[in-house]
Amino acid sequence: MAGSGENKTAMMRLSKFKYLAPRSVNDAAKMLADAGPTASVVAGGTDLYPNMKRRHQTPKTLIGLRRVEGMRGVSGTPEGGLRIGPMTTLTALERNATVKAAHPGLWKAVHSISTPILRNMGTLGGNICLDTRCNYYDQNYEWRRAINFCMKCDGDTCWVAPGSKVCLAVSSSDTAPLLCAIGARLHLVSATGEREIAAHELYRRDGIHFLSKRPDELLTEIVLPATNGWRSTYRKLRRREAFDFPVLGVGAWASFDGPVVKEARIFLGAVSPAPVEAAEAAKSLVGTRLEPDAVARASDLAYGPAKPVDNTDFLTRWRKEMTKVYVKGALEDLRGS
Repeated sequence: MAGSGENKTAMMRLSKFKYLAPRSVNDAAKMLADAGPTASVVAGGTDLYPNMKRRHQTPKTLIGLRRVEGMRGVSGTPEGGLRIGPMTTLTALERNATVKAAHPGLWKAVHSISTPILRNMGTLGGNICLDTRCNYYDQNYEWRRAINFCMKCDGDTCWVAPGSKVCLAVSSSDTAPLLCAIGARLHLVSATGEREIAAHELYRRDGIHFLSKRPDELLTEIVLPATNGWRSTYRKLRRREAFDFPVLGVGAWASFDGPVVKEARIFLGAVSPAPVEAAEAAKSLVGTRLEPDAVARASDLAYGPAKPVDNTDFLTRWRKEMTKVYVKGALEDLRGS
């Protein structure tokens, strides 16, 4: 029994790793390239360190970004576009008056994440690259071993759908659907070069390989588009008003010509391994004034793309029904802004 107790205690400890603390983006990129696939980048560590304790990830090298110059803060103007460093804490964004006034949708998404204490440590970059989640994956090592593990870590079966060839762990980032909806862009840097992609291009519908970012690339900047007559918002479904991850997130954006919608985008989070675009729902809003019948029609159209599976909180059928309710609420936010 003593040996068993010692093993259980050990499983909640971090495995051994080398920690590197670069001072520049170039140094960080070189360290990441040199360390190879056994390395991980750590920002605030609020997700990675618990995962390491549960043996979801066991990197040999951790490259900490806390001391890297130029990766924190907000610059630019709302009219010309804001640029945010990925190491900017969620609390700093929450307290930034420019972000709150110019990008209320992003502010709502950030404000909804976890708890104030964890937002002090968590970063925007960390939330953008947040690991996918699943009831069969986010358990301790002994629990997972008892079911012979799962496809996402150490096993070969997706227990959500045993016949699935793809892991169905869901995207649980609150900022992802909002950034996709507003058309944000992400700057990536590696030792061999750099590139910029649209936020929606970062995500893949695969719970294991959920990011298109290469293992040797660093997220170095988030670019928000100029605020030019458009509005955005975010709505989140969860059991508790704090701490919980979303079981549904709705990021909505619309540009207007007076009261009439010129263009719109709606992205759903936590219903797939990647944010899902409700394109037909958004298209139906063009040319309307967001009157109740147009909002109801778009909410009904958003119901189709939402395909939650049984690997998070609440019943899947109810979560799908809530898509209509939360899309309707988000569009009413846009109408009332």
